[in-house]
Amino acid sequence: MTPRILAGLFLAAWLGVMLPNAVAQQAARPQPLKSGIEFAGAEVRALQHDDFANPGMLWVARGEKLWREPAGAESQSCASCHGDAKTSMAGVATRYPLLDPGATRLVNLEGRIMECREQRQHALPLKYESEELLALTAYVRHQSRGMPVKVVIDGQSRRHFEAGRDLYYRRMGQMNLSCAQCHQQNWGKKLGPEIISQGHGNAYPIYRLEAAFRACAPRCCLRALPSTSISNCIWRGEAVNCRSRRPA
Repeated sequence: MTPRILAGLFLAAWLGVMLPNAVAQQAARPQPLKSGIEFAGAEVRALQHDDFANPGMLWVARGEKLWREPAGAESQSCASCHGDAKTSMAGVATRYPLLDPGATRLVNLEGRIMECREQRQHALPLKYESEELLALTAYVRHQSRGMPVKVVIDGQSRRHFEAGRDLYYRRMGQMNLSCAQCHQQNWGKKLGPEIISQGHGNAYPIYRLEAAFRACAPRCCLRALPSTSISNCIWRGEAVNCRSRRPA
């Protein structure tokens, strides 16, 4: 029996008897709502609240540099249109993901940065999860630190919200688990060396050793979710009235 199968059996036994359907799972929504940092140790909390020591701030600094750098055929920088990000970008990240009125599609913050880069600067697109895009995203989101999330789910956005909620509560993979079965029903319990959080996405992008959704996937014997899968993000963004935080 392989270590992966053994780990899967251990996880299944640890989780115990699960609620049978999505309705029952939703009724067990975590109370009170807690930010992921509350499940971290004292050293990690101290590191996060120290802008000098926090390694994630290196990406914020790099993003600030990229904000001012000219790019593309127009030789325009982000600052050429938007000016000082501390003023123009304050509160912007709290509204994403949102419905793009021009394209009638859901777009996240990274997608908006890419759209602006390609359509306004006429520059080559950045790859998802690239150092440059992560840095720009971290810098823009940093301007909304401490502000409440304001994702809107009315109108056409509602179907994306419902799709994300369905995905969050859907059992899948070899272990037949949903996101909710860990982050909603078993938050606060230990899984190996880690304490399971409530799974809020308000702090991303963050500095860590493994990516969040794609790190959870192997534990449930799932294929990794693509970076562009954002319906689940709009569900978590609206469902939890958390606050945007600095990189951790």
